[in-house]
Amino acid sequence: MAKTDPRIDAYIAKSQPFAQPILNHIRQLVHKSFPEIEENIKWGFPHFDYNGMIVCSMASFKQHCAFGFYKEKLMNDPDHLFNTGATEGMGSLGKIKSKAELPSDKILEKYILEAVRLNKEGVRLSPAKPRLPSDKPILTPEDFGILLDKNRAAKKAFSSFSYSAKKEYLTWFEEAKTDSTRQKRMNTAIEWIAEGKQRNWKYMK
Repeated sequence: MAKTDPRIDAYIAKSQPFAQPILNHIRQLVHKSFPEIEENIKWGFPHFDYNGMIVCSMASFKQHCAFGFYKEKLMNDPDHLFNTGATEGMGSLGKIKSKAELPSDKILEKYILEAVRLNKEGVRLSPAKPRLPSDKPILTPEDFGILLDKNRAAKKAFSSFSYSAKKEYLTWFEEAKTDSTRQKRMNTAIEWIAEGKQRNWKYMK
């Protein structure tokens, strides 16, 4: 019997209509491939665990879904599934917009079982090398600085953020393709920062 988590039922139910059949199919296939898989919610989206470690995960967004293997870097990729940067999107397979874009069940099952094997053998990812703190100061853009000056709570919180946390917000602004998008992102950022939230707070525990 599949070890399911009702939080994942709720996650799928709240996802966009196009995403629901994709997520349901992935979920069913993971359990079919290895019934001992356990479900969990981590960083705000569904994960599938075995032996106390993550096997794979899935997520939905406004216009696409993502599916990824936690130990992708340690896995073989004989069918060339893994996202190599040619397509953007989190996960191992890039952006998935329909069930038809998923690899065949036979191929995915093979990859799922390999990921499970790594967990069975207790293989772990090598810990990332700690980054040295940067001496380069954060240069706050003038337009964002004006917004910070108008919100005391946001200004105080932003000043207490780490270099990387500040950089995540500023990079988000820089990536905006239009002035209106940039302004919208900055306004949203002020609200989040005033509450002490980092850029990717939705995916944090």
